[in-house]
Amino acid sequence: MDTRATAIIIGAGPAGLTAAYLLGKASQKAVVLESDAEYVGGLSRTVLYKGFRFDIGGHRFFSKSQAVEDLWTEILGSDMLERPRLSRIYYRGRFFTYPIAALNALRNLGALESALCLLSYVRARLFPIENPSSVEAWVTNQFGKRLYRIFFKTYTEKVWGMSCRDISADWAAQRIKGLSFGTAVWNALFPPSRRADRAKVIKTLLNTFRYPRLGPGMMWEACRDNIRAMGGDVLLGQRVIRCRHVQATKLWEVTSINSAGVERTFTGPHLVSSAPMRDLARTLEPAPMPAAKEAAESLRYRDFIMVALVLKESANLPDNWIYIHDPAVKVGRIQVFKSWSPDLVPDSSMCCYGLEYFCFEGDGLWTSPDKDLVALATKELVQIGLAASGDVLDGCVVRQSKAYPVYDAGYARHVEVVRRSLAEQFPGLHLVGRNGMHKYNNQDHAMMTAMLTVKNILAGEDRFDVWHVNSDAEYFEDGAAGSGERLVPQPLSGRSR
Repeated sequence: MDTRATAIIIGAGPAGLTAAYLLGKASQKAVVLESDAEYVGGLSRTVLYKGFRFDIGGHRFFSKSQAVEDLWTEILGSDMLERPRLSRIYYRGRFFTYPIAALNALRNLGALESALCLLSYVRARLFPIENPSSVEAWVTNQFGKRLYRIFFKTYTEKVWGMSCRDISADWAAQRIKGLSFGTAVWNALFPPSRRADRAKVIKTLLNTFRYPRLGPGMMWEACRDNIRAMGGDVLLGQRVIRCRHVQATKLWEVTSINSAGVERTFTGPHLVSSAPMRDLARTLEPAPMPAAKEAAESLRYRDFIMVALVLKESANLPDNWIYIHDPAVKVGRIQVFKSWSPDLVPDSSMCCYGLEYFCFEGDGLWTSPDKDLVALATKELVQIGLAASGDVLDGCVVRQSKAYPVYDAGYARHVEVVRRSLAEQFPGLHLVGRNGMHKYNNQDHAMMTAMLTVKNILAGEDRFDVWHVNSDAEYFEDGAAGSGERLVPQPLSGRSR
């Protein structure tokens, strides 16, 4: 195998595979090194268990970037399904439609509580918290204190394992961008049409989305196959242990190791990393400057466990997913995979629920035996009322480390130090994707950072700053963001699939 390439890419998630695919289309070789020995797709992979397929969390395919949408279509074509979206919140034994539906919320909360929520919202609008720096302050300003406590606090603290007072407002502003009490109520009264202007749609309020017939992994497996067909390499079971930049040659020498202890070294002028910033910094040679090394070590991550339960179809739930706001159970969210695509379940008389648990690697939940986690998930599913005792027939556990980059009070400062220091010290290094940039983004954002990185590589200069890609996968030039002028990359051309 030729170990030379235009780019060595760490990670076979949406960002890494997008970069390799576009380089291949431009007749440039890429080598992708993925630590997982079986799957590509990263957080967007699809796990196969006894014929049942399930996501590591649900992944809607919708982007405000037409270039991203075009790339999905190019890779997967007719295997992209149009799916209805339904999500609900479970709170105090009742199910609330999410986004908020006025009559549903009124009926479930009762007239008195609804009136108190409205008054709380009015108070928040009249007397907003100045300079809201935490999730608690930001959401309270948008919805009022009572709705914050009902619909945001419990779930958010389950996800992050910390108080909403200690989570940066950046997370809330990014994840529920454009959504407020007023927009939620307006959407409930006047739902957006399918033909609504893509650029003006609030993602949280979407009522349909596209989805690969066999799950998101189908997209990235097809992308992997195309990369290989174009002469690139996607190597699994390869853990990167050293990234050495040779100043004399201006080349990267990237060394990986497999489970048998065999090391391989790949050489090229560009290193594209979607690995966690903290992990990347530990592999770099020469070592990063002390300030950057310390900042990278200060970055934190939240980990994730998916317990997929196979059970008899009884409830026939129409939801794609359900947020669990009940503090009496540990589960944070439940995916109903049959509602994402019927083809994820091989037997129409069966269903598969994915119960999501959030933890820190090494804690009691993370280290629990699989059988105990399956038993916990089964117990909580019955406790919530989504299954009867005896319905659950089988279960599978998947652990995902570093699923969520933590947005604590100091994260933005640490990221800024790392990115600026690495850019100065290591020419030819490109940071992309969720963990590569320490951004809690969606896959379309991760893909756009890779798309612009490839444009820079092919141009031989940094024409685009990937840090100016916003949460909607839109790129803003310096000075243009305030004026609303957007630079949207041209739709991709090439082979369709």
